[in-house]
Amino acid sequence: MNKTQPPEHVVVIGAGMVGLATAWYLQDRGVRVTVVDRDGVAAGSSWGNAGWLTPALTLPLSEPSVLTYGLKTMFDPASPLYIPLSAKPSLIRFLLGFARHCTPGKWREAMAVFSEIGATGLDAFDELAEGSTLTRSAKSEAMLGGREISNGAGTATAGAGVVEPTKPAEPFLTGFKSLKDRDGLLHEFEGIRASGGEVEFDLMSAQEIREMEPTLGDGVQAGVQIHNQRFINPPKFMESLADSVIARGGEILTGFEVADIREHATGVAVVDSSGRTQEGDSVVIATGAWLGKLARKFGVKRVVQAGRGYSFTVVPEVMPTHPIYFPAQRVACTPLGDRFRIAGTMEFRDADHKLEPKRIEAIVAAASPMFTGINWEDRQEEWVGSRPCTTDGLPLIGATRSTRVHVAGGHGMWGVALGPLTGKMLAASIVGDEPPRLMRHFSPLR
Repeated sequence: MNKTQPPEHVVVIGAGMVGLATAWYLQDRGVRVTVVDRDGVAAGSSWGNAGWLTPALTLPLSEPSVLTYGLKTMFDPASPLYIPLSAKPSLIRFLLGFARHCTPGKWREAMAVFSEIGATGLDAFDELAEGSTLTRSAKSEAMLGGREISNGAGTATAGAGVVEPTKPAEPFLTGFKSLKDRDGLLHEFEGIRASGGEVEFDLMSAQEIREMEPTLGDGVQAGVQIHNQRFINPPKFMESLADSVIARGGEILTGFEVADIREHATGVAVVDSSGRTQEGDSVVIATGAWLGKLARKFGVKRVVQAGRGYSFTVVPEVMPTHPIYFPAQRVACTPLGDRFRIAGTMEFRDADHKLEPKRIEAIVAAASPMFTGINWEDRQEEWVGSRPCTTDGLPLIGATRSTRVHVAGGHGMWGVALGPLTGKMLAASIVGDEPPRLMRHFSPLR
């Protein structure tokens, strides 16, 4: 594949945020897409996450204090960071590699990359809403401009954007049991600024933050309000993104569990476990924590480990209107209209392992002292999803050893926030355009 011969049809494996955003941006460049997934839209970690679009908190996971904290607590089922005693060799290799990156120098290197990302991740969400990018090619205009496509439920304009909006978190709130806990976040903000990033925030007293959100309880003794952040309702946004891909002429096939990718002289064949085949000129592997199973044969050696997060929803007596984060407890909370999502924990375990009730109980134990007016026994939508983590904290985005096979994954906790930007960069690369310089950090073959 070269710059003069972009692919006409790309098969995208994975219907999460990263996969669907990549499909959307490929369509914006005039490429026909077929998205396949073994379960369905947002069946993995794109559904039950906190939905934060927060440049100020999009930080490398390999912060030095995480290693110190983890060594003390990682085998405790009640800890926000948990590793089962029966860890497999692949997990041990990941943990050793991760530990090598939990140094101040390595963290500063990774932080410089995240600072370079800045607010460009938010810009990509705006493009999804607008229905096009500023760099749409003449070919894309000819294929997409104004044409009507039937999607089984009526017709829609092919250039239609994502209807479900992003929401301003003004301000985004963080709560703390003590001033000492608050100092930990302020130290991270110093690191962001030292790496060239920006973060705008104000300190809050216990009275000020509880007045802003009356559902916060006496356990909150200090706060920080962060400005210029956003959030989404993940299930609604993912449904809207999928609708947009379909309205623009794309196809989404569910119940398609990919067993193999076979490259041939004129393209690739994506084969599912029952022998069905989808042919394309190129393929994108966007399977999250399962990425390595398909990408390894194409030279991607980096370990992608499932860092499982848990969440559930409750209905407080007074519904919060702002996202709220408790950094010391590693608990993330997001208002989703008629319910309040509580999320947390980092469990390094097999991606397909069942939900462990003790992990939900650990989140309840950490969150309940910080709130009032919540019946913690009346929980709904208990969920576990596998975040794809890499040892250096940076995603894998780009071509593999094969110029027809591309990967997009390994975002850790930030697949939702960085999914559209990932899709934009990868789409440019696939069609032979010059991608943003930022993409140089994310080679899948590094």
